Order: sequence, then structure tokens, then C-alpha cells
Amino acid sequence: MLRRYASGDVIAMDMLHPTGEWAARLMIFAMVLSPLVSLLGPKPWLNWLVQRRRALGVAAFAYSVLHLLFYLIDMGNLDDILAEFWALGIWTGWAAMLLFVPLAVTSNDASMRKLKVGWKQLQRLVYPAAVLVLVHWIFIHNNLVPALVHFVPLALLVAARFFLSPKPQPKGA
Repeated sequence: MLRRYASGDVIAMDMLHPTGEWAARLMIFAMVLSPLVSLLGPKPWLNWLVQRRRALGVAAFAYSVLHLLFYLIDMGNLDDILAEFWALGIWTGWAAMLLFVPLAVTSNDASMRKLKVGWKQLQRLVYPAAVLVLVHWIFIHNNLVPALVHFVPLALLVAARFFLSPKPQPKGA
């Protein structure tokens, strides 16, 4: 992707869609792993993927950064960026990016040790970020179908995990 852009074969605008789509796909892929483990139980192939979940999340963030950079290059100046900032499809992308920053910065063993239980709570910001990404995608493309093709499997797996996973029993029950 970057090589094509650097060679001049494509312009920044042409890179917006693929970088955004790959960012969303990698985020979704990282997010479906926990529901799959809950529903399918431990499987060697699934455990292998779970061990690489943080790398998938960081890759999603890297594509998000590329997406943002190509957006900034395409827009060209701050006045144009600010002029469209409050459009629903735009500010949701910015908000999702703001949520992704602390997730990416803390996606390392040292942060896990330092934050302890707070690390897992922080990483749960990926859920509202995913909703923002979905809204961003729908309103930028003015088309529900491609976004739903990507996000419905995640939503179904998260819902199934929530409704089908055994609930913790209250103490003394």
C-alpha cells in the first residue's frame, strides 16, 4: 500500500478506503477471538490466535493511523478538516481514534503489569470504539450493507457469548 502511494501510482484519497477497511477488519478479528473461545472452548488454532490478539489490535491501530494520515493529506489544510469535523461520519472516526490511542499505547506486558485489573478495564474501550467505527463506516460510505457484512458476525458472537456463557453464581448460592 505504502509503496504504491510512494511511487505516485495512487493518491491519498485512494488509500482512505483500504486503510480504513483493514483497520476495521483487524479490530473485528481481534475482537471475535474471546467470544469464539467462550463458545467453542479451547482449541489449539484458537489459542494460537488468542496469543496474537494484542498484535492484531496493534496492527488495527497502525492501519487506523495510516487511514488518518491519508485523510489529513487528502484534506490538505486545517480549515477543510475543521469545516467537516462535526459531520457524523467524521467526528465518529476521530472519537474512535482517540479511544484507540490508549489501547495501543498500553498493549504491552509492562502496561499489563503496571495497570493490573485496570488494564483489562481499559481494553474494554474497544467496544465503544467499535460502535464508533461502525457509525463512521456507515455514514462515510452512505451504505449500510458493507459495514454490516463486517460487523454483524462480531455482534452475533458477542451477543451469543453474553447470553450463552454461564453466569457467575452469587456467593453462598
